[in-house]
This record gives sequence, C-alpha cells and structure tokens, in this order.
Amino acid sequence: MTAANTPATGRRPRSVAELVDLVRAGALGPPPETVTVASAFLTVHGTRHAGRTQRYRNEIISVRVGSAVGSCGLEPDRRVDHAEIVSDCVGATVAALLDHAVPAVRIAALDGYLMHRHPHPSAAGRTGRTIAVDGASSLIKSRNRARTVVDLLPTRGIRTVLVVGVVNSLLAELRARGIGYIPCDRAGGTTEWDEPVLRSTEAITTPYDAMLVTGMTLVNGSFDPLLEHAGRHGMPLVMFAQTGSAVLPWFLGDDAVTAISAEPYPFFSLDGGPSTHIHYDLSESTCAR
Repeated sequence: MTAANTPATGRRPRSVAELVDLVRAGALGPPPETVTVASAFLTVHGTRHAGRTQRYRNEIISVRVGSAVGSCGLEPDRRVDHAEIVSDCVGATVAALLDHAVPAVRIAALDGYLMHRHPHPSAAGRTGRTIAVDGASSLIKSRNRARTVVDLLPTRGIRTVLVVGVVNSLLAELRARGIGYIPCDRAGGTTEWDEPVLRSTEAITTPYDAMLVTGMTLVNGSFDPLLEHAGRHGMPLVMFAQTGSAVLPWFLGDDAVTAISAEPYPFFSLDGGPSTHIHYDLSESTCAR
C-alpha cells in the first residue's frame, strides 16, 4: 500500500513525535511558544449503566487554546497531583506544555493547538461528517455511540477484531453482529461477560482481521507500534477518540489509520442530550448499516 499525504502538510507523520516536531517547527500554525493556554480544567466522572454490572471512572485534563478545548484522559498515578497539573497549564504556552512531565498534559496541549488551528470537521485538511449521538438513557446512548463506531469497520472480511481499550458497549455491538473480538486494556480485569482482558498486545496468539483502538493509546505510548503494525500488515485500524480527537486525523491514510470516530469535549457520557461526533473515513468499502 502507498502512503497517503495529509492535505494540510503534503505528507503524513509516521509517529506522534513527528507530528509534535511539525507543530514545534510552525508547519501547522503559529510557533507554539507564541500560543498560550487560557484556562484548564479537570473532569472526573463515573458511570454504571442501568442493567450493567461494571462501572467506569475517568479523569480528563482539558486545556483551552483560543476557541478550542483539547482533552486527554489521565492514567491512574498516585504520584501525580491532578490539581497541580491544572495550575501548570493555566497561562503556559503550548510549547512549554509539549515538554510537560505528564504525558496526558502533552497530548491535551497538542490536541488543543491542533483543534484551534485545524478544527473539526476539517481536521488535518480532511473532510469529516458530523454524527449526532443521542439516547433516552445513558446505556442507550452508549450503545448508539458504539453502533456508529463499529459502522466504521469494513463491511466484509472481518471475523475477529482486536479491541484496545475495553468499552463494553463496543463489545456488545460486535457480539450483536457476530464478530469475534480480543479485548485488551492495560487495566486488565474481565469484560461484562467475564471474558479475560489482556493487559498487552504482546500476549495475543489469536489471529485478527482489524483493530478498534482508543485514543488513550496516544498517552501510554502504544499508538505508534499499532500504527506501524497496521501499515505493515495492511490491516484496518479504526480509532475511537475522546483523547486526542484532533490529533488522530493527521494519521489518516491508506496504510495507517483507516477511520476515526472523533469526539471532542464534552463527551457523550457528560451530556444527557445529543452529542456531536465527527467521522473521518478513507475506506470506500465502509457504509452505514
């Protein structure tokens, strides 16, 4: 497969570090040392849908850059004072935050900068389509979101999907379509159906045909290897992204990320009304079902 260029730059970065280098060089907008974060905030939320046994707890750092809000999930770390992180961000330049010791701050700053300069639905010079996700309950809304994400997989030839970042509604949608899956998440544990969750992709022995991957891989360093794996094997790589929703469109290409469900802040679980998602998709074989 051949590389696909990003319209906004003429070439597509091959790693998160390459994208950061483009920002630092002023290739995607004004030099980041001249762009300041006006405000920052922390979102802490928990969810247990009615009828489900498992609960989620998430913390997100968000930064305001111009008219945009960039966000990134925080991984559990008792050594990090999250309130202090917010203070670090306020009034800082994007350039300074791209060097921050906490990876989530670096991704949030990158997301905010790119969202400000290249907002949805035209991130990275691509053309996305706006999707409204709604539901009469939190579970129905979660299932509706899952349906739109799984719709981004190719319609043929997919028997088993590697799911990196376990969301039970996504697994339920795959089950409903008769598609097998391999659940993988650094948190480990089990799925809603008591299936073991692998902590690392290195432990996988079962073959799979596509990958469905969370934007949180941008934070823990696993995104680049998954991107390389997809390109090397010509495998569909679909991203569902709250974290780094404006970052991932820069990796869209026919030998890289094949589709993205981008979900800028506020996320679907934080609002009882309709939520706006933007889908970027290069696959001609994908269609609504």
